[in-house]
Amino acid sequence: MTFQGAIFDVDGVLVDSPHEPAWRDSLRELMEGDWADIAGQTSWTPDGFTSQVYQKVLSGKPRMSGARDALAYFGVPDVERRAEVYAARKQDKVIALIEAGDFKAFPDALRFVLGMKAIGLPTAAASSSKNAGLMLRQIRLDTFAEENGMADEFAAVLRPGLTLADALDVDISGRDFAHGKPAPDIFLAAAEELHQPPEECFVVEDAPSGVQAAKAGNMWAIGAARSDDADLLAEQHADLVVESLDEVDLAELAAGRLRRRSA
Repeated sequence: MTFQGAIFDVDGVLVDSPHEPAWRDSLRELMEGDWADIAGQTSWTPDGFTSQVYQKVLSGKPRMSGARDALAYFGVPDVERRAEVYAARKQDKVIALIEAGDFKAFPDALRFVLGMKAIGLPTAAASSSKNAGLMLRQIRLDTFAEENGMADEFAAVLRPGLTLADALDVDISGRDFAHGKPAPDIFLAAAEELHQPPEECFVVEDAPSGVQAAKAGNMWAIGAARSDDADLLAEQHADLVVESLDEVDLAELAAGRLRRRSA
């Protein structure tokens, strides 16, 4: 077998997005403001919303699902009503952060995408976030390659003004599906738009729910452990777990095998 498609989550895989601070700060503002009267009935504390909580409870999920799960995690009463308020506040905050450029692309992910383009592997973005495209359109691959001395290496796939959004063959981020992650709907749709069978595609994910979704769709999964959560990704049966995508052996991948580069 050889791989016929590479599917990327966006937040936490391609981009170090402001979603985590937006979720955290929005809940803090509510608990210290409009919801101060019920804060004492919950397990929420200012220091309790950690990166581990974000990865375990929120990461990779659609906005409303994430809001409900976060409020339930902290024991907030009247979850359904309050989730709408929480999700709306988070959305306003994350858009403001993105428009201010308060995010960055992961360099290893940009190198990996360029590597996929160089070997001719079709690529897709498949994020639950409706804000993914805002970020992808701001990331310049031509500038990145020039600044890192890679312009000659990837000359065949670069052109002036090339953004990360342009470089991807398909982007289905932000679409509404009947079932969010850990259901495989979004990744199956990405494979379909790439015109490739799911079992010949691999997914790159940083969230346990995303790895679950890939495996549920009969796809291969690379876990990007960017938050000291390699064990959580491995528990969901990721086929390869790495801290950086630079660790993936591209020659082996081109041959249909997910392997780590030798030392």
